Amino acid sequence: MARLQNKVAVVTGAASGIGLACARRFAEEGAQVVGLDIGAAPAEFPGLFMSLDVRDEAQIEQLMSEIVGRFGRLDVLVNAAGIADQGSVTATSTANWQRVLDINLTGSMLTSKYALAPMLAQRSGSIIHIGSIFGLQGCDNNVAYNVAKGGINQLTRSMAIDYGHANIRVNGLCPGLIDTPMTSMVRDNQAFHAYFASQHMLCRAGQPEEVANVALFLASDEASFVSGQMIAVDGGFSAGRRFAPPQ
Repeated sequence: MARLQNKVAVVTGAASGIGLACARRFAEEGAQVVGLDIGAAPAEFPGLFMSLDVRDEAQIEQLMSEIVGRFGRLDVLVNAAGIADQGSVTATSTANWQRVLDINLTGSMLTSKYALAPMLAQRSGSIIHIGSIFGLQGCDNNVAYNVAKGGINQLTRSMAIDYGHANIRVNGLCPGLIDTPMTSMVRDNQAFHAYFASQHMLCRAGQPEEVANVALFLASDEASFVSGQMIAVDGGFSAGRRFAPPQ
């Protein structure tokens, strides 16, 4: 199939993890993919790769203009750039709090701001924010990350309301534990990784490609009447708690 044929898709955080998986999956479905990341370009990236710090508004504006100038349009934006963090309120410095919010929340707002101009002009588009299960519910010693991802939920809903009239759909994905470079510190603690994975009803961690498959649906015309939604891709983690051991 070629569900994204003739579409131009921009993916932030495209150097690794969920962002890279989205870039590859979109390219398989016919999209012209532009990857943006502060990290180095991965080998055999399936499209154009450009360096970007999502905290730099001027750079975002310039790159979005260059992308539209080169391809003539912009159809899909995936905001996958993000960082992990740990710490309670009393254990988190103001500087670290601000850094997490700047990258995980404000960065998504800024890239959306400059992607919206061509989408409004063409009266179509799909924006996908990568949130987290910890935007749907909290967890201990993770306050800055929890708050930033909770903000992604409201950013998604607000944008869906503001731009739906122009046929621009805005949705979010809330992954559970996904085995990516960002979660390497979880995998390094094998006992904790096993415990965390067991809290997902499928009794395992997810893979970036499993998130990318849902992002593909939201990016495609198959999701033409889906907007303002936060979709959990979490192996059943947010369904609730299991008290008896699995059989």
